[in-house]
Amino acid sequence: MASKRDKIKLKSSKSHYFYYTMKNKTNTPDRITIKKYDPIVREHVEFKETK
Repeated sequence: MASKRDKIKLKSSKSHYFYYTMKNKTNTPDRITIKKYDPIVREHVEFKETK
């Protein structure tokens, strides 16, 4: 049986920095955007889900 939670990559909108996190694809089938801290530009920026 396949898991409903998949590992996703979140890429910064202002730099090349990224985070990995888990997402439940049943509850959130769309791509997500989250504001998180980017240590390269030293501020909170929007991170978008990539492939």
